[in-house]
Amino acid sequence: MIMAENTTDRPGGIAADRLVAPLFSRLLPSVAVYWLTTAAMSLLIFLPRSEDYIGRDNDDVMRLVEVRDFLAGQNWFDLMQYRLGLAEGTLMHWSRLVDLPIAALIRLFSLVLEPSQAEAVAATLWPILLMPFLLLPLGLACRRLGGAPAMHIGLGLGAIFIFTCVRFSPGALDHHNVQLVLSMWIAAMLVDPDKRVLSYAAAAFAGGLAMAIGAETTPLVAVACIIVALQWLWHGEAFARPARAFGLSLTLSISAFFFLTVPPHSYGVVTCDNLSFGFYTLSALGGAALFLMASLPRAPTRTGRLLLIAITGGLVLLAAFLVAPACLGDPLGSLDPMLVELWLKAVTEARPFLAEIAAEPGVAAGFYAVGFFAIVICLCRSLRGEAPELHFILAALIGVSWGVALLQVRGAFFANMLSILPLSLLIADLRQRAAAKPKHIGLALGYASTVLASVPIMWAFGGVIVINGWRDGFDFSALSPPGETHAETGECGSAADMVGLNALDTGVIAAPSNSGAEILRWTPHRVLSAPYHRNQRGMLTELHIGLAPPAEAEAFLRGAGVTIVAFCKTDPQTQSLIRLKADGLYAGLARGEVPGYLQPAEETSSEGFQLYRVLRAGN
Repeated sequence: MIMAENTTDRPGGIAADRLVAPLFSRLLPSVAVYWLTTAAMSLLIFLPRSEDYIGRDNDDVMRLVEVRDFLAGQNWFDLMQYRLGLAEGTLMHWSRLVDLPIAALIRLFSLVLEPSQAEAVAATLWPILLMPFLLLPLGLACRRLGGAPAMHIGLGLGAIFIFTCVRFSPGALDHHNVQLVLSMWIAAMLVDPDKRVLSYAAAAFAGGLAMAIGAETTPLVAVACIIVALQWLWHGEAFARPARAFGLSLTLSISAFFFLTVPPHSYGVVTCDNLSFGFYTLSALGGAALFLMASLPRAPTRTGRLLLIAITGGLVLLAAFLVAPACLGDPLGSLDPMLVELWLKAVTEARPFLAEIAAEPGVAAGFYAVGFFAIVICLCRSLRGEAPELHFILAALIGVSWGVALLQVRGAFFANMLSILPLSLLIADLRQRAAAKPKHIGLALGYASTVLASVPIMWAFGGVIVINGWRDGFDFSALSPPGETHAETGECGSAADMVGLNALDTGVIAAPSNSGAEILRWTPHRVLSAPYHRNQRGMLTELHIGLAPPAEAEAFLRGAGVTIVAFCKTDPQTQSLIRLKADGLYAGLARGEVPGYLQPAEETSSEGFQLYRVLRAGN
């Protein structure tokens, strides 16, 4: 009674409560609050510590270079990076579908700001603007499945994921944040308990767009297609309309994106790292087949449906062998062995499970533990009959992402994010049970432990305590949020380096691949090497220049038209070359031995690059 009287006496107390409670049981107001809070924290914490308005990942820098070229008039269908690699340039595999909104933001802000300021504002806002598009499907799915309590738990975990994920930090222009958003839409729409037609059409559209943006999501989209086919197999006529909507939407959307982004002269070209004839054919064929099967005038029996799905699956697999056999294996399988050894193995996000454990044993748990925990929970709840179909779908989607993470750690982003859905439901159930028995210590501990176990950074934090804390006296300096990328120590590319390069005549630069994107961003030069698998010839040429004895290196330099050598003694890759070949050009430069065809440039900064002009033959 006292509490009731106090509430009544408080100005607007009961009226305010009656307004606030329904408000925050609704999806859009809740999403807005979590988004604005997360965005504000991100800006307040990360911006003051930022040394640049572009993210530290090479892909963030390269995306800016690509957007600049697009704004400067490069054709929509022309993805050639003319200043990267050998004379003909390098055809990039990224999508204009991501370039377009970033370019639009830059163009908008350039109406009132200087070009660099417009870029800075656009780069800062781009990941912030993507946040609500991830939180919206997440909150929607959790509210549909567990009501307002599960929605708020899911939004809370989603906010933590966004805040600790470098893909959503200010300046993150890499396309993986868009792929994360689309993956959440796929999952959220597939777990619609009412199996609405619109949900399945939206899931297929998100899948088509995800594939058009990058091939990394192809396994997830493929599993989504299998899930829908199995649902039609199990439910039959009751699921025919959602199955038709999914199949038709996938066929139409992937067709639209194919013709929108692929130039006519490349319609018949098959590539395995982006949307091309191979992925388009298989996706459109599978979607059309599902639509036709679910549209049969007489509904087949379950056995008949199984037979139809088996035949369709066999035809799609046969088409894959005929149209795109190379895409059935490792998309980087054609990479030169030298690049695998000297470049790919050093790429952090491409590390397989065992390599990640060896390199970062403390932080590694943050990549894998939550996804594994979520898969186990999904399987256990399915076996116990607790929303078995829902948990089977989530186990499949999380499982394929977690499997990708075992091959390349970048897949952990997707597994950790998708794990929020089943874990939010579990936490909501445990919270309700703990509230019903407030004196039950076991329920309270189980609830609290599950909450902590659902946050990837808590696993990373615990791993650092176990590994570094015991060994180094609780030194947490190695702790970083799962998925955060850091510039490798020793890389060159400071402002002083760029000033020195800009003082030289425009030409072709031989520099470590880690510095390539920065050189393209800050200078007008062409650079031989940047860390992209389609630039194999440029990267290999730069490696051979560094490894070859000076006389042979001269031939490589002149053959590639190099006019400037930007030698970075401290670069990790350069140090590997020095260790491999003591008689190589880079090893000689590290000792101060400069061959006669190289002339030290006065523009060299005191730290970073040592710049050398390549003299003309005969000089």
